[in-house]
Amino acid sequence: MDNWNDGFIAVDWGTTNRRAYRVDAGGQVVAEMEDDAGVTIVAKDGFPAAVARITERLGEAPLLMAGMIGSDRGWHQASYVPCPASPADLARNLLWVEPGRIAIVPGVAFTGEGRADVMRGEEVQVFGHMAGHDGGNALLCHPGTHTKWVRLSAGAIAEFRTFMTGELFGLLRDHSILGPLLQGHGPPDADFLAGVDRGLAGSDLAADLFSVRAGVLLGTRARESAAGWVSGLLVGADVRGGLASFSGTGGAEKPRCVTVLGRPELNRLYCAALAHAGVLSTGADGGPAFVAGMQAIRKALT
Repeated sequence: MDNWNDGFIAVDWGTTNRRAYRVDAGGQVVAEMEDDAGVTIVAKDGFPAAVARITERLGEAPLLMAGMIGSDRGWHQASYVPCPASPADLARNLLWVEPGRIAIVPGVAFTGEGRADVMRGEEVQVFGHMAGHDGGNALLCHPGTHTKWVRLSAGAIAEFRTFMTGELFGLLRDHSILGPLLQGHGPPDADFLAGVDRGLAGSDLAADLFSVRAGVLLGTRARESAAGWVSGLLVGADVRGGLASFSGTGGAEKPRCVTVLGRPELNRLYCAALAHAGVLSTGADGGPAFVAGMQAIRKALT
């Protein structure tokens, strides 16, 4: 096996783009790159050349890759590690594309309570955040295209649940009758919080969405309020479902605090919605957390 203690390259390879970080022996990022060569852009036989472009830019070093690169649409399909899952569990189940030198991190799966769920890539950010905090037992929200609500216990992912909130908003904006009304919305304002209220209250989502268009047509809703209200409606429903999934026994207790881990612009929306629900939250940037999570997995190798 190559000497991973001398440094490695961590790759966050997603559907539409990828980021790679050269990490030195002391754990510092000394170089990085980003491009739009996501897994849907690269031909199935084009991944060796795509990987070579990373080392051409960042230098020769062992590669540890996570995200959609390990999916059925990526280079090689990596397995899922069942919950509870720790960084050591991921390290033991790496898919070695080139033994000792190139590996793909497995995803994490949950089954039980009559449902099934998977994540691929978010687990690295979760473990990276945990590495810098006393996160033995906590509830974490990872907002995005597919928002993850993750319960942590004893340093492992105990269970999680996914909400297709970001994808739903994108589909409504790009492919629905509401599309012309949903072009752009800014920070959490009064329209967003009004939508959050409706989502937290247990919205009849399909009916409430159509009512947005009807309200604009009949003059009971300002056209410019629609995007913020729909965003709030979806985020509010997401928060309601996430909190209900991991509340105390019988759903009687709310978590005291939720960590929101993701891009700052999404963190602001979810923190605002959580505050509206009466729950404290703290925001954390998912970018640095990814590198820290890959280092936690790398340390479990040696």
